[in-house]
Amino acid sequence: MAAWSTNGSWKCILAMVESFTVAFEAIFASGLVLASLYVLMAAGLALVWNTLGIFNFTHGALMAAAAYVAWTVADPRGLDLGLAAGVIAAVLVAAALGYLINMLLVTPFLGQKQIVLIVVMTTLSGSFFLENSALLIWGPRIKQLDKFVEGSVRIAGTTISGHEAIIIAVAPLLMIALWAFLRFTWTGSAIRAVAQNREFAELSGIRVKRMYSIAFAISAALAGFAGIMLGAIRFITPGLGGEPLLKAMIVVILGGLGSIPGTVLGAYVVGFGEATSTYFLGAYWTQAVLFLIFIVFLVLRPNGLMGKE
Repeated sequence: MAAWSTNGSWKCILAMVESFTVAFEAIFASGLVLASLYVLMAAGLALVWNTLGIFNFTHGALMAAAAYVAWTVADPRGLDLGLAAGVIAAVLVAAALGYLINMLLVTPFLGQKQIVLIVVMTTLSGSFFLENSALLIWGPRIKQLDKFVEGSVRIAGTTISGHEAIIIAVAPLLMIALWAFLRFTWTGSAIRAVAQNREFAELSGIRVKRMYSIAFAISAALAGFAGIMLGAIRFITPGLGGEPLLKAMIVVILGGLGSIPGTVLGAYVVGFGEATSTYFLGAYWTQAVLFLIFIVFLVLRPNGLMGKE
């Protein structure tokens, strides 16, 4: 009887360990994909806030616009020039749109006391304009980009698509490239100088408005690339960037306004939190759990994970 009880206990323990292992593998793989996507979505938003101290609400619309441009260039129903050409064209178009958005919707209001509120209104208007323009140009029919690579990859015992593996690999590489640009190039140093002290940077001979435009263009290019990656795993619609914009804002605020490393950390917190919630509670409760995590973190750390006092 004692032997049977011992064997039963061991079987129960082994079953619990196996169940935990399966859950961990699924959560780890899913969380890694989500976190990498959120890094791509939020990095540009964090760069603009860090440089200008404003939120760019056209960020989501830029994701959708880039996905549409990539589809037009790459798809056989469009120009049929291949996915690589589509990606390059879309990123360049997104960067150009970011530059124009800054020149038209932000620069005219620099120096205004209520610039944050003004830019919220102007960029929201710009977002509506871009979304409706996309609807007029490409129509209401949903579209989708080809995946970067076909097939699947195993990570931590769980199978993910090759495209998701590319997302996981590319996100940290882009963040390293952004860090190196800001750290080791003259333009990057000038952007950081403007972010730290605009007046002193101007006195030093740095063309502040030009740095703002460059920061906007880089931010838009990052948003465009995120939109392209999304466009291969979701259907492309004018509202493609709506939910990602909300998630990106949560990530930026959670990580700490003005902190790009904090944004990366916040993306992984949100990504793994969402994956855990989805696995145990289902997708229905995930959004509520995410906002609960967001509120708790801000109560405990009002400046975010890596924000400055």
